[in-house]
Amino acid sequence: MGAKRVDARAHTTASPAAVHALLCDGSTWPSWSRIETFDLERAGADGGETVGAVRNFRTGRYFMREQVVEIVPDRRFSYTLLSGLALRGYRADVDLTPADGGTDIHWSSSFRAKVPGTGWLYRRALQRMTEGFAQDLATGSAAR
Repeated sequence: MGAKRVDARAHTTASPAAVHALLCDGSTWPSWSRIETFDLERAGADGGETVGAVRNFRTGRYFMREQVVEIVPDRRFSYTLLSGLALRGYRADVDLTPADGGTDIHWSSSFRAKVPGTGWLYRRALQRMTEGFAQDLATGSAAR
């Protein structure tokens, strides 16, 4: 079972700092994304939603536990999935690049399916979901 990869791109008129601020503040996600609820389970090493923080998100019947693993101010926000889907080694990186008076957003992830033969199905579903998140982030950050 090889690793699967998902990539999505969007552009916003918002600055990288504005976009990054939304990513780093899980409490904003329900206002700009498909996420319904957010809860900070555990603060990061430097407090709040810093590296090491465990964040919980719920959408419909799905409950995701994620851990913040990398933050590069105004450039990158990365997290891993701790539980919620039958996946191993899930890591997402959201890279922000100043462009055309705004920000290019590149949201990518890689993972392996726990159940043999289901990787293609997860890749397909997560591709649509990631494209939606990237576009929601672009729209939501421009509206603020």
